[in-house]
Amino acid sequence: MIADLHMHSTASDGVLAPAELMRQAAEAGVELVALTDHDTLEGLTEARAAALAAGIRWVSGVELSAQWQGHTLHVLGYGFDPAAPALLQALEEVRAGRWQRAQQIAERLAAKRMPGALEGAQEVQLAMGADADAPPARPHFADWLVREGHVSDRAEAFRKWLGAGKLGDIKQHWPALGEVVGQIRAADGMAVLAHPWQYGFTRSKLRRLLREFASAGGRGIEVVNGRQPPEQVAYLGKLSNEFGFLASCGSDFHHPGSPWMALGVMTAMPSDCEPVWADRLFNYT
Repeated sequence: MIADLHMHSTASDGVLAPAELMRQAAEAGVELVALTDHDTLEGLTEARAAALAAGIRWVSGVELSAQWQGHTLHVLGYGFDPAAPALLQALEEVRAGRWQRAQQIAERLAAKRMPGALEGAQEVQLAMGADADAPPARPHFADWLVREGHVSDRAEAFRKWLGAGKLGDIKQHWPALGEVVGQIRAADGMAVLAHPWQYGFTRSKLRRLLREFASAGGRGIEVVNGRQPPEQVAYLGKLSNEFGFLASCGSDFHHPGSPWMALGVMTAMPSDCEPVWADRLFNYT
């Protein structure tokens, strides 16, 4: 079965509207899908209707930001109740923080003689079909910088202004890892640690993270993220089995221009891993 359980739409920082994303996922042969936008559920209703119309099995999804030992991590939530009050309240608080971050990015760019960034990033976002209430993210600021001629492309925007350690890299005070896992569990969902390899931890630190994640109630890890090198996937598969986790996979799709994040195209999951879709939470549409 082709499962793609990590992808983004215009509800956060993707470039395709939720329905169009599902249409393209169906064309790519995806059979089980989860839309996992950053810290929002805004695209789920539209995506679910489009997925089911296309004959794709559906599970509710989200990618939540969390803090652990001073690091920002991402936790994928699956199979939760999208109407759970506690989860909705937590997401509203994060959304307010994202708006504050967007305003700070704009202020810092204005101080560098690049005024109008917030309004420009919102224009970019709206042109993609996003909701007017959604806070613009760094990719939207990057596209605005390109449009205004401040940089030549999105890569330069991140390299000079928005990437790690640059003025647009504003650290938001995300909830603690255990708190985020608890929010997903309280909504009757499954918490899965997203792309563990990408955090750049040593193997001993990664093991500490996985132990704490399991103790908090985490159920799985993303063993496969896009076209990840096979040796990384093999190692994460071993860790998944060692800690008793279920294994997830996803393209982490944001836009069609990235060959490393094509819908439904991923490195093969190790055959000895138990996939997340073996859990009862995935036995419905």
